[in-house]
Amino acid sequence: MMTNMQKLIARAYDAFNQREIDAALALMSENVSWPKASEGGRAVGKEEIRSYWTRQWQEFNPHVEPVDICDQESGVTKVRVHQLVKSLEGEVLFDGEVFHVFIIANGLIERMDLMESEANSDSGPSTAFARQ
Repeated sequence: MMTNMQKLIARAYDAFNQREIDAALALMSENVSWPKASEGGRAVGKEEIRSYWTRQWQEFNPHVEPVDICDQESGVTKVRVHQLVKSLEGEVLFDGEVFHVFIIANGLIERMDLMESEANSDSGPSTAFARQ
């Protein structure tokens, strides 16, 4: 049985993969903080995320599928995802698992962080988006 937080996260991934920006942003707080995986740094607020995702999808075709969603202490949810990143021409740039950590408050996503592995978090671009 999925918790409300797990359902929220699953809906967010589904909206992202369907490129339904408004549906994804509706699941986030106004001041949400999101990693810019393909650029480095963070997008803060829904409009910055909209702008970032729009740029990202003009360069890459990412698909992220949750494999395991695990609620942790007070509002933190860790997600193991299978991430497939392709160029717009269809070349596979990355195909593997990464970890995303979400902070949920008042039923909305407040923050998402990337973990390249269980023990590593990085503020630069994700290796999934490294140009070859």
